[in-house]
Amino acid sequence: MVGISGSSGVIYGVRLLEVLRDLKVKTYLVMSTAAKETLVMETDRKVSEVEALASEVLGFNDIAASIASGSFLTDGMAVIPCSMKTLSGIATGYSDNLLLRAADVTLKERRPLVVVPREAPLTTIHLENMLRVANAGGIIVPATPAFYTRPKTIEDMVDHTVGKVLDIFKVSHKLYPGWNGPSPASGAKSRRLSRASSGRP
Repeated sequence: MVGISGSSGVIYGVRLLEVLRDLKVKTYLVMSTAAKETLVMETDRKVSEVEALASEVLGFNDIAASIASGSFLTDGMAVIPCSMKTLSGIATGYSDNLLLRAADVTLKERRPLVVVPREAPLTTIHLENMLRVANAGGIIVPATPAFYTRPKTIEDMVDHTVGKVLDIFKVSHKLYPGWNGPSPASGAKSRRLSRASSGRP
């Protein structure tokens, strides 16, 4: 399940859908009303184009949808990006829409829930809500790209975060090279990025 909420950084959710589609992973998409507005503001994509990336699109307020029940089996859920409002709903169990209900179901069924918050700076309220979600079993993956991969484009930085999400779900990818420590030949200051050369997909 992929939930895209109204935070800035909607491209993270779009990219995740693209990769999962290419990997032929079945996806269930829920976009909030604010997410659709943010998509138009931050990208040149249409909502229909993003929805076409998913295997199935479910209505934001469709509480009777399949993914609203724990008896509907999934591999888990990623909320990417996650606004502070959505984070608050997840943290408090306030499931007044399908995105929040699906996240709540994922937690109660002990399935992986990955939350990708996108906000700065953070208040103690935001931090406490992240802690509540983590204590309930969720995994917090802030949208903060690493630079050991020496990204050259925004797409490279987006791919790093999306790759981290895929790693949690144990979905093989080639979005960024894994870190295997500094190269012995060139000293500690060098980098050795060899996901492909080490045989990892």
